[in-house]
Amino acid sequence: MHATQTTWISTVVEHHRLRQDLAVIRLVGEYVPFRPGQYVDVSVPQNPRLLRRLSPALPPSLDGKLEFHVRTVPGGWVSGDIVSDTEPGDQWQILEPRGTMSVDEDGPDVIMIAGGTGLAPFRSILLDLARKPNPPRVFLFVGDRTPRDLYASDMLYLLLQNLPWLTVVPVVESITNPDWADEWHERTRVDVGFSDDDLIEGTLPDVVTSYGAFTDHQVLVCGSAAMVRATLDRLRDTGTPAENIQYDPY
Repeated sequence: MHATQTTWISTVVEHHRLRQDLAVIRLVGEYVPFRPGQYVDVSVPQNPRLLRRLSPALPPSLDGKLEFHVRTVPGGWVSGDIVSDTEPGDQWQILEPRGTMSVDEDGPDVIMIAGGTGLAPFRSILLDLARKPNPPRVFLFVGDRTPRDLYASDMLYLLLQNLPWLTVVPVVESITNPDWADEWHERTRVDVGFSDDDLIEGTLPDVVTSYGAFTDHQVLVCGSAAMVRATLDRLRDTGTPAENIQYDPY
């Protein structure tokens, strides 16, 4: 299968387990010519025959740096192996970049709607826009189940301090964390991030569409297939033109 496609080799240099079901993987290797917002299929040594689709969370880097955010998918062999068993030195094969989700830097304001690790391609786009002289305003809605699941709140908080054109709206389905302890969350807990007062309780589709129709915006949606479907339905029902919307089930 791989012989018919272009592949690049990248080596794991960091494996950060942030939650029981989530890890951030950083790699360095051959330059992969993707565009911010695209995704790639990866082959990992724990299960090389099963490919996992991931979106880089950094823009393209000539020095070959890559970052992926991986959450365990129920019943997903590859994602579980990546989260629990990845080690520095592992070699990953990166396959041809795909996908068309992007931002027109000269276009209207941008609405980004990220469910869970669907945040990854948006981080890549945001860091790329930060290099531009006059990026559009960006409103990023980032949602998950509970405050504890918002794994990147510290990173987003720091981005807000440096990107005056960025607004972040953190959304949780329940303002109350589960009553069981996540040892990885306890190990990686930081003081920087969103407070409970910053959070909006509700589902992403409900919260986003409560702001009305986005008739003159670039709208990007990324998350689980179910989240993307629900968000697209609500956006269209509330008057956002379909041609304004780009999406990527993650």
